[in-house]
Amino acid sequence: MPNGWEKHPVGKICSSIVPGRNKPKQFGGDIAWVTTPEITGKFIPSSVQENYISEETIKECGGKIVPKGAVVMAAVGDLGLIAITKEEVVLNQQLHAFVCSSKINNEFLAYWLGTQTPYMESVASKTTILYLNKTNCESIPVLVPPILEQQKIANILSTWDKAISTTERLIDNSTQQKKALMQQLLTGKKRLLDESGKPFDKKWERIELGKLLDYKQPTPYLVKSTDYSDEYPTPVLTAGKTFILGYTDEEFGIFSEDLPTIIFDDFTTASKFVDFPFKAKSSAMKMLVAKDGVSIKYIFEVMQALSYAIGGHQRHWISIFANIVIGLPCREEQQKITAVSNNADKEIELLEQQLADLQQEKKALMQVLLTGKKRVVV
Repeated sequence: MPNGWEKHPVGKICSSIVPGRNKPKQFGGDIAWVTTPEITGKFIPSSVQENYISEETIKECGGKIVPKGAVVMAAVGDLGLIAITKEEVVLNQQLHAFVCSSKINNEFLAYWLGTQTPYMESVASKTTILYLNKTNCESIPVLVPPILEQQKIANILSTWDKAISTTERLIDNSTQQKKALMQQLLTGKKRLLDESGKPFDKKWERIELGKLLDYKQPTPYLVKSTDYSDEYPTPVLTAGKTFILGYTDEEFGIFSEDLPTIIFDDFTTASKFVDFPFKAKSSAMKMLVAKDGVSIKYIFEVMQALSYAIGGHQRHWISIFANIVIGLPCREEQQKITAVSNNADKEIELLEQQLADLQQEKKALMQVLLTGKKRVVV
């Protein structure tokens, strides 16, 4: 135990507010009715807050007002999800609130509780979904430094939070700017300059995607074992958000001869641009390869900009996507457009790396500051 620190269950240094069980019958008012999906950052109500209720409705449904500055945690499902109220709110029954005593700083407590997911999971009721009752919530142990040290620790971590939030906004802004610019370039509304410094003026061809791309079935490239390791050399890919499922040491059936390629999920229509050797996981994946005279990166950008609503569980490439007609400029203009896209991607990737570095730095700071391994000067 660090000198001058104490250890208490959170229920001893805070009072609890357990939400009412009834959902409001009507919405409309000026008090936020907060649910778990609406906790997206450090404070609530967040920018995605949907429902507000009146004091009259609160009384009718037996709700409880949680004061400004309370620490709110998820008690069902997403354990370790924490936020601080920036105004009076009402919580749904999947959340639990702590009102801090004079012994504990609310921001310090929020940071601490965010590290206690393993403990929460160990005491939670193991039903179809993890659940913490009031006793479980109040039992969470807290290492409590002197109040001035708590405030200093919270201030240091808040500095990292602000830097993280700023970087996230920069990523979002850069992504939106790229999207808007590509929309202009891919429709010909904005034309770039050719090598002579004049705007491209050749008329674009209208042509089906299937005439620009060949496709390969994944069967020869499917991974046989899911015994992945980060020490293995070859990535196993999916076209979905996960992208890299893991790494395999299988030496045969590696897709490497037609790079770069677009991997396309035939059911979800998700796609990724790939310029390195890989193996596939899903038999629903197709590898799309550009025919001569076509920039595969240009086609990828066009596909990313397509607006298509998926209907039913069916395969989409041959029956639908291959027949979609797109605008195709000359090869030189394709390359100019993809160069703009690549530059924008590099800027976004740099920001994403900065974000990852900040998040790692904050994690390392929390490990030493919240445990007293490194003491701050008050």
